[in-house]
Amino acid sequence: MSQTKPAAVFPRRNVSILAVCQAFSMSGTVLIATVAALVGQILSVDKSLATLPLAVMFIATMFATIPASLLMGRIGWRAGFMLGQTIGSGGALLSILSIVNNDFWLFTMASVLIGVHNAFYQFFRFAAADTAKGKFQAKAISLVLAGGVFAAVAGPQLGKWTIDFFDQALFAGGYLAIVVINILTFVALIFVRLPSPDAVTLSAKGRPLKEILVEPVFVTAIVSATVGYVIMTLVMTATPLAMKSSGYHFNQSATVIQWHVLAMFLPSFFTGTLITRFGVVHIIIAGILLETLSMFIALSGMSVLHFSFALIALGLGWNFMFLGGTSLLAESIRPGERTKIQAVNDFLVFGGVAFAGLSSGALNNAFGWAGVTAAMSLPLLIAFMVVVWYLLHLKRLKSV
Repeated sequence: MSQTKPAAVFPRRNVSILAVCQAFSMSGTVLIATVAALVGQILSVDKSLATLPLAVMFIATMFATIPASLLMGRIGWRAGFMLGQTIGSGGALLSILSIVNNDFWLFTMASVLIGVHNAFYQFFRFAAADTAKGKFQAKAISLVLAGGVFAAVAGPQLGKWTIDFFDQALFAGGYLAIVVINILTFVALIFVRLPSPDAVTLSAKGRPLKEILVEPVFVTAIVSATVGYVIMTLVMTATPLAMKSSGYHFNQSATVIQWHVLAMFLPSFFTGTLITRFGVVHIIIAGILLETLSMFIALSGMSVLHFSFALIALGLGWNFMFLGGTSLLAESIRPGERTKIQAVNDFLVFGGVAFAGLSSGALNNAFGWAGVTAAMSLPLLIAFMVVVWYLLHLKRLKSV
């Protein structure tokens, strides 16, 4: 049976399954965000390299986004997603081996495979947009990302439960949990029926890439998603390290990360509705303001409450900026442009995320928590200026 017909008839079922897959996959990512920097600190001789494995993971995601998108444009969403889960399982197993053998560089290599896996599952949101057209599209993207609410609870909790699962190999149990998560996701994907690439889609080329990428709508979409994700990664990656240096227990930093991820994904249940009602640009502006608020809270103190409220505001801001940018991108893509535009978008997003992950540990090591949070200011200013430019562009179009 063709995948196209069931996808057209049951878009809500497809979106529900994709939300489950997102929940599972994000649980693994949140777990890694909670423990990877601490594992890096344990395994590395040079403590400034503690976040290098995370940065390498993001770099791998960045470089894998384009081939992953092009491959799924040929073989279909489901086959590509299943391949990604298989690669992720291999990376998690290699991570366990590296922790058991106290091998920092093997752990870094394992992060490459996990990063490639992440590149595939990041397209769940675009698959939802592909199966749900019209007014349901923005809501479908939101509902898939809402799967992260489960991840917010499950990820850090798995970190707590598995911290000493293996004797003399702290945190290795978390990567075993990731293997199980990837298997569950693979099984869930068996039941999804997504549109297959057809002859028209494969033959259509759309506008030249250089023409698309200078249009204000695409610049705004990409900058919004990129800046939102970069700042979130920069601060979230440094949080466990900053809290540890302040004398807080791992369980306290895991709880802060848990609240942060809840704030990232809980609004997804209604962000799509807000976008429909108030317009995507206003939601992006709200996200910029929330991330700015996060910066001021973080700079005002280092109590558990300061960390908690700063990370909650950061999560809310990420949701509005990333979802807003994704929705703006999905609304503007023409036939034949989906694969290349989504690939370029995620390449740029995760290129920025890789830089943030790499610089986070170095910033924290050199300048402390204050240096990490102060670094939020310039990207936020750039994002705000781009949105203003886009609004002026829309105003000019209306006046013509």
